[in-house]
Amino acid sequence: MPLSTPAEATSRASTTAPAADQADATSLTYSLPDLVCFAHLHWDFVWQRPQHLLSRFAQHGRVFYVEDAFFHADDLVEPHLEVKERQNGVKVLVAHLPHRLRADEAAADQAQFGVLSKFFQDSGVEQFVAWYYTPMALGKSRLFAPVLTVYDCMDELAQFKGAPPELRQREQELFQKADLVYTGGQRLYEAKREQHNDAHSFPSSIDKDHFGQARDPKLAEPADQAGIAHPRIGFFGVVDERLDIDLLGQLATNHPAWQFVIIGPVVKIDPASLPRNKNIHYLGGKNYQQLPAYLRGWDVATLLFARNESTEFISPTKTPEYLAAGRPVVSTSIRDVVRPYGDLNLVQIADDPQEFGQAIAIALEQGKDADWRTRTDEYLATISWDLTWQNMVNLMQKRLAAKI
Repeated sequence: MPLSTPAEATSRASTTAPAADQADATSLTYSLPDLVCFAHLHWDFVWQRPQHLLSRFAQHGRVFYVEDAFFHADDLVEPHLEVKERQNGVKVLVAHLPHRLRADEAAADQAQFGVLSKFFQDSGVEQFVAWYYTPMALGKSRLFAPVLTVYDCMDELAQFKGAPPELRQREQELFQKADLVYTGGQRLYEAKREQHNDAHSFPSSIDKDHFGQARDPKLAEPADQAGIAHPRIGFFGVVDERLDIDLLGQLATNHPAWQFVIIGPVVKIDPASLPRNKNIHYLGGKNYQQLPAYLRGWDVATLLFARNESTEFISPTKTPEYLAAGRPVVSTSIRDVVRPYGDLNLVQIADDPQEFGQAIAIALEQGKDADWRTRTDEYLATISWDLTWQNMVNLMQKRLAAKI
């Protein structure tokens, strides 16, 4: 792996992975170089798409997950790299930088490039696949020379609250570098295929065995949920600008007998802005292993997403996760939920509070419908993270072979 020298560079809810679903990946065909992922998400925050995919890569080779730098509150620290080992041997790399570099992006990127270059040289990383989740990582990585570059575009980050203004320009640069572009859903694919000639849609998938635990009647009820009355209407996920808090508050007001259970960390929004009805229960963040037990106690699961620019391109992983748990689902009209789940009548779709409440009432009965359960399981049998991962690998191997 050719590396430029640092002088040439001018321009954290803990989770554990389910073992059962990942074990299947060991039987799949795989042969790739080391993989270096540049991500904006902390590995230990929420177990989602990056962790599902990269923990599978790590069963077959070395994987290095580069997080955003950690800036110290003083200038006493010298730039250095923290290395943490996670599931299946994934190495999480975090550059530690002095406070003075926070205001100098170019210098911070140069420092990160320097510590990463030294680590790769010391670790014998001579060739690697560069795997990006954020175009903003180009600042610290553009001088590396990977043998293959993949942009796994799981979200339209430029439309998220607080997105850097230069993100769209960086994404265009990444499109020029990328050999392959994967997207986290069909709606996002329809946008990105116009910008890259080798884009592929890989919608959110499912670890059926893990979430299927919620169907076990012997699964113990979590203590902080046990005292909440039924019917319980649940949501899990990051509580941020994508959650329609007005819809949540109106539903709770309109249906005081329903208990709304909200699981997830609150980020980027003021917790004081959340509705505080007595029948809304905020239980905080839970780790991935705990989620089936909470789902087991819900009567209906919801995707309470606002209809705004931050949700225009999302493909919620929780849709198949809810269904695998055997919970009927009601969602706002997110395009990648309507297609295919709404079209197949597996998920109820509604937007305004009155219609959403009516949809929940339908879903409360749908959970008892054997035909709905059969159709749901037939659809879920067609998707898995193992299949998604293998199809990604196949495309990567073809592109590598074409370069030889």
